[in-house]
Amino acid sequence: MTADMNTLSNVGTRRGEANPPSVRPVPDTIPKVKNTKTGVSVEYVPDAEKSWYVLRATYGREDKAADILIEDGTYAYVAKRYTRKTVNNKQEKVLESLIPSLLFVYTTPQKAEEYVKDTPALTFLSYYYNHSVLNADGKNPPMLVPCHEMENFILATCNHSEHLVAVDESQCRFKGGETVRVIEGSFTGVVGKVVRVGGQQRILVTLQNVGSIATAYVPKGFLEVVVE
Repeated sequence: MTADMNTLSNVGTRRGEANPPSVRPVPDTIPKVKNTKTGVSVEYVPDAEKSWYVLRATYGREDKAADILIEDGTYAYVAKRYTRKTVNNKQEKVLESLIPSLLFVYTTPQKAEEYVKDTPALTFLSYYYNHSVLNADGKNPPMLVPCHEMENFILATCNHSEHLVAVDESQCRFKGGETVRVIEGSFTGVVGKVVRVGGQQRILVTLQNVGSIATAYVPKGFLEVVVE
């Protein structure tokens, strides 16, 4: 999954928001986010006035941006996975961004504008624009992710599994085409399509026109078909 893929096709229906978010119970497994330096944490609380913005931080400074936003009381999520690297001649597990340079921010339109255009400490932060639509001014609006998609994405990535992988859907081999829900294991609650990636059965989770990730191997017995 790359940060330069096409933007979301969702057209805003209320003040530029994607499919107006409903205020509903938060999935139990969505974690609080924490400032890595101060330890300050922020809980994700659904709010009809907020939307999920996709923002871009130049030169891999998405963690720095997230720390500043969390310190300000805003829920900011950076998708990560563990990877094995050699550090001082030793193999160590380190966290790395699953989607380099991108972070997902749950906030109001006013606050998003403040962060991107009026916060000196965030001059390296910008909107990730929706190039598939134009707003009333003839410009591309900031890209928004529907709440249900973002919540599902967080459920799929918050365990930082080293087997998470960014994939191109065109390279995936779909099995049956059914939508399924994981009902057991470390990906419980995740909804997606069954695919084979790297010779293993995994669940494909997609943020439309941002990209897709595949979970680690999930046994057939851990799945139930979602009736749409």
